Amino acid sequence: MSANLMIVEDDTRVRDALRLAMEDEGYAVAEAGEVGHALDQLRTNGVPDVMIVDLMVDETNGFDCIREIRRDHDVPIIVVSARDDTHDVVAALEAGADDFLAKPFEIKEMTARMRALRRRAGFAAERASDREQVLEADPEQPLVLAPAAGAVRRGDEELHLTLTEFRLLCELAETPGRVLSRQTLLENVWERGFFGDERIVDVHMRRLRTKIERDPSDPRIVVTVRGLGYRLDLRH
Repeated sequence: MSANLMIVEDDTRVRDALRLAMEDEGYAVAEAGEVGHALDQLRTNGVPDVMIVDLMVDETNGFDCIREIRRDHDVPIIVVSARDDTHDVVAALEAGADDFLAKPFEIKEMTARMRALRRRAGFAAERASDREQVLEADPEQPLVLAPAAGAVRRGDEELHLTLTEFRLLCELAETPGRVLSRQTLLENVWERGFFGDERIVDVHMRRLRTKIERDPSDPRIVVTVRGLGYRLDLRH
């Protein structure tokens, strides 16, 4: 069965070329030339398996498009842009994108990243234990990771993590107390090694901390080990 893809790109020629290439790869493609049209399609037709969003759609509204999508949906999002400076990459990831690809790009690289995102979206604790894990033991509001259910709870409230944030937390929870390098996280979560950009890991870790830490500016659960990587400390 083919996967559903939505392309949000305001350049008709680029959009048409990308659509044809993705259809050749077996995707069923929907298109949107502006942010409003993309959001209307999501409301009307439901969420696709993956989205490609141009950062400069409607000139500057690619960031707004990502934020609007993230309010209600966990669909994997790859951002593409002719601008690949650090500010744009970080801002796109902070807005909620899962990955960033600079133009021009090879279709093979795009499809490889899309396959990795789709596998991550279908992640159902193939490596993590099915049992629930208490990350922070608070008598009234314990922080609990439930890998099999795809959920993280603070007390009775389920926290809204993106697929990438959830996968990162599960990866760290596999070996609590052990430092995982950014490169290891790239290989295991994003499924790519040497060519990965370590900024992606740092930005998603910051987003994860804002959701699970009581004080994100002084993290006690997901800890940075300077020069080495990240470690999960169980708070019992």
